[in-house]
Amino acid sequence: MLLRNPRFRVLSVCTVIVLALLGSAAFAPLPFSVAQPGLTADVLGNDKGQPVITITGEPVRKTSGQLRMVTIEATGPSTDVDLGQVADAWFRTDRAVMPRDAVYPSGGSDKQIEQHNLDEMTASQNSATQAALSYLGGRADKAKVTLHLADVGGPSAGLLFSLGIVDKLDGNGAGGDLTGGRTIAGTGTISADGTVGAVGGVALKTQSAARDGATVFLVPKAECSDARSGLPHGLRLIPVTTLKGAVSSLDALRKGASVPSC
Repeated sequence: MLLRNPRFRVLSVCTVIVLALLGSAAFAPLPFSVAQPGLTADVLGNDKGQPVITITGEPVRKTSGQLRMVTIEATGPSTDVDLGQVADAWFRTDRAVMPRDAVYPSGGSDKQIEQHNLDEMTASQNSATQAALSYLGGRADKAKVTLHLADVGGPSAGLLFSLGIVDKLDGNGAGGDLTGGRTIAGTGTISADGTVGAVGGVALKTQSAARDGATVFLVPKAECSDARSGLPHGLRLIPVTTLKGAVSSLDALRKGASVPSC
């Protein structure tokens, strides 16, 4: 004999509804972007056959070593990301799930957002140039700097641009390379007064840096904790808050002196 239990029927119906909702959610677009380690570029070298940093009006020194700016790559602002992609990325060390609004400004088309990122890069380059020339003072009175880096947007390369300008014009201030011949990577915004700011995505950026041969990574001090998360073996973190501090740390590293750490 089959007993009819109203409570069982209600629970069964609820379960079906929940499963249906979960099934729908698995394919519904979510307000996230999935990011992964991106390209790096040596600001002391060339990009697509053109020098990243061109300086006229002052003597430019020959450099060795590398100063590599780093990036992350994220799904596009209009790309739908579903629950399955989020779940997959959540458990991978080479992926990160980030709120879309934290990656891209909201309310614009893909083309508008791309232009916004390019505008941020241009503003960052201007600030980087001002910060470097201000740091150098009278040693670079007549220098005119042009920066070129294709296919990269946003302000996070500011610190590395400034360091590259300083290295090309002045090195370590005593005739040697700012890098000490190493491959140095790093990230951080920079203001005209030389203040270094946070950027986000540093755990992925350390992976980009290690992949492309860096042994030292300059990170905004406020993001030390994030940078330590999943830090690649053999990559040394140096926290920075100003351009002057970054130069001092690299000089100390070259001399084998004490260097700040995260």
